[in-house]
Amino acid sequence: MIDQWKHDMSPTLATEMPLGQLLVDRNVITNSDLDLALKWQADHDNQHLLGEVVQRLDLASEEDVVRTLAESYGVPFLSRVAKTADPTVIEVLSRKFIEEHRVLPLFLVRGVLTVAVIEPSNLYLAEEIARITGHEVKLVAATKTEIESAIRSWLPAANVFVIDDIYEDIAEEDFSVIEREATELADLEEVAGHGPVVKLVNYIIFTAVQEGASDIHIEPEDHRLRVRYRVDGRLYEKLSPPHRMHPAIASRIKIMSNLDISERRVPQDGDFNVMLEDRPIDLRVSIMPGKHGEKVVIRIIDSRNADLSLDQLGFGPKTLEAWRGIVSCPNGVVLVTGPTGSGKSTTLYSVLSEINSEDKNVSTIEDPVEARIPGVNQAQVNVKAGFSFAGALRSMLRQDPDILMVGEVRDNETAGIVTQAALTGHLVFSTLHTNDAPSAVTRLVNLGVEPYLVAATLRGVLAQRLVRKICSHCKAKHEPDERLAATIKAAGGDPDNVWHGAGCSHCRNTGYAGRIGVFELLVPDAELLEAIASGASLQSLRAQLADGGFATLREDGWEKVAAGLTTPDEVLYAASQ
Repeated sequence: MIDQWKHDMSPTLATEMPLGQLLVDRNVITNSDLDLALKWQADHDNQHLLGEVVQRLDLASEEDVVRTLAESYGVPFLSRVAKTADPTVIEVLSRKFIEEHRVLPLFLVRGVLTVAVIEPSNLYLAEEIARITGHEVKLVAATKTEIESAIRSWLPAANVFVIDDIYEDIAEEDFSVIEREATELADLEEVAGHGPVVKLVNYIIFTAVQEGASDIHIEPEDHRLRVRYRVDGRLYEKLSPPHRMHPAIASRIKIMSNLDISERRVPQDGDFNVMLEDRPIDLRVSIMPGKHGEKVVIRIIDSRNADLSLDQLGFGPKTLEAWRGIVSCPNGVVLVTGPTGSGKSTTLYSVLSEINSEDKNVSTIEDPVEARIPGVNQAQVNVKAGFSFAGALRSMLRQDPDILMVGEVRDNETAGIVTQAALTGHLVFSTLHTNDAPSAVTRLVNLGVEPYLVAATLRGVLAQRLVRKICSHCKAKHEPDERLAATIKAAGGDPDNVWHGAGCSHCRNTGYAGRIGVFELLVPDAELLEAIASGASLQSLRAQLADGGFATLREDGWEKVAAGLTTPDEVLYAASQ
């Protein structure tokens, strides 16, 4: 058996104890597990390391194996490499070295470089890193999966995306055709297909997805071209390519979107999709002619961003319990309100994913379909073809649905059909563009729904906004100035319990990373339903809700400030929308 163990040993191991014995001694596997693994290894001509075999046979996890090795060599084990790594430090080693040896520089403190490695036994690797970087090196162990994932996050994919290399490839003659305002289709296609153009467009898309951007703005100015990303609801400039590349970039995106590359006088809309990290990314393209050329905006529809449970959206415990009660109703209308970009679709996707089951027919009508939900029938409106929300809803009601989701109630026709669907026993979800939850009631009435029908069908209204979360890597206590402190106090907040992000490489020095929802939930009781049925004004409804202890968006925001999740500025900004 020991001879078999030796087959798995590296020449650089500093311990004499074989891996199998280490795993047994630490109760990771049993002796019978070890015998099974060794037999499997022998049956396969010893072509697999023992660590790989125990993982393949589900006897131990990758983390168990690496952690055991790390402990035997006195090397710390790190389980969340990507959360720890400083992306600016990765540049101390070349891309080739990092990918070849599967190592990841994590951080540099007082001349000591901490590096994550897969093999804590490889002392020669540490010496080589020290020689290359000129720094003292400290090793930490991590799984191959974690390190490779972090490498993909911090290093752009090979063959694309070293932006300086792309710029170096740009030659003046590559873009002279376009700059002369050529209109020959062949010329436009040729230039748009040049290597530097293709690489730059790929780089823009890749980095936008990696940074979690929702939109890409490619904007020509008088003597400048800028590319901006919308991350966490705010635009920031990512890069400024040579101005002469703009026509070629626009043409390249048109080709990818199947648009007319010779047409630059009228707006055009299109779409395409790409595969990144084995998942599909949908991109919706809008091109608008302008004074200095065509502005291109690309909306990124990443299904990963919509795959969230209700527990992850930011609901408080009481609000979440009440919301789950509403969405479990057998029939009625449930509305989610808020401005564009407030996360309404994500909330509804989370609801549908939770309540969908084998015994229910769940159908949606959307514009556009932003994410696929397994087991849900999803249809996309096509206004040009005459397939509107109202028309689609009529057709969908003939498909024997139990639960319906209508992307938006835009007109009186759709509002009427939604109401009738609820009256006939269907549970209907939809969205409205209103500033708060009570306004949804008057909005339905203004769309032509009789007040008594609103009262009969309305089960609940959720108003929401998105606020940026404080970056966990640079979070610190913050003392607001007197003016802000007074504002916080007047709003019911605690000026002595305020946090902010100081700014670091993880958050692009913004102090924020990610977003969380701020909510107000209207659950109509008998008195409120009576007021709605009688045609009460919005002011009257708000006064009645206030008397009943209705928690507003702003109040929920201050709770998140007190919890250290966001800042007062974010709450005040969200409440003003």
